[in-house]
Amino acid sequence: MSGRAPISGVVTTFNNAATLDACLDSLAFCDERIVLDSGSTDATRQIAERHGARIAEHPFEGYGPQKQRAIDMARHDWILLLDADEHLTEAAREIIERELRDPRADGYRLPRQEWLFWKWAHLGTRANWQLRLFRKSRGRMNEVPVHAAPVVDGVRRDLRAPFRHYGEPRLADRVDKVNRYSSGLVVHKHRRGVRGLGARILFQPTLAFLKLYIGKRYFLDGWAGYLAARTQAFYTFLKYAKVLETQRSKDQA
Repeated sequence: MSGRAPISGVVTTFNNAATLDACLDSLAFCDERIVLDSGSTDATRQIAERHGARIAEHPFEGYGPQKQRAIDMARHDWILLLDADEHLTEAAREIIERELRDPRADGYRLPRQEWLFWKWAHLGTRANWQLRLFRKSRGRMNEVPVHAAPVVDGVRRDLRAPFRHYGEPRLADRVDKVNRYSSGLVVHKHRRGVRGLGARILFQPTLAFLKLYIGKRYFLDGWAGYLAARTQAFYTFLKYAKVLETQRSKDQA
């Protein structure tokens, strides 16, 4: 779109052939598309090549460092950061282009709509807002080991430019991810210390369930919403229970 700031669409990948096509297609309006791969063995690289993306490969060194490396490759200041299992809606592309004609902020949170096992979330379900559009000169990835996210030194705004996240299609995949992610957070949380660990183990899982099922209206999504809220509660339980396990194991050593 004439008159708007140039945009670099940035994606990190590893064996994402099932979803990458939709992701890169939704970024076709960007002035460049960057794909940083960490050794895919499926058709990921071929899909990226077909879309004309600028491709590089680097061994995976963590979510934050990998995304930061991809961001550093960008030629333009404005970064649109997506995961390979996410894609922008048509409405989002139009809103982003309009906003970047005269940007009012240094970073923007966008609403993410979730795939819940076998269906897209109900329109009445509250979206998860994520900071995904930002100035490279004012933003960097944080150092959280699993849920790494951009942080911006400057003005931040919410922009109603929705994007979609194609999450785990099977409950088994979701449970596997919950187990891996909770393990990935143990060292980080143990180093920082967790106050009231026992209370968190007892009560935080229930609060996490209620936050999604009632607060974000996952009850509108039937059994898919219930399962999503329950697995989130299980994740909350595991990440604190594993910290306790680590502490007790070190005490016995």
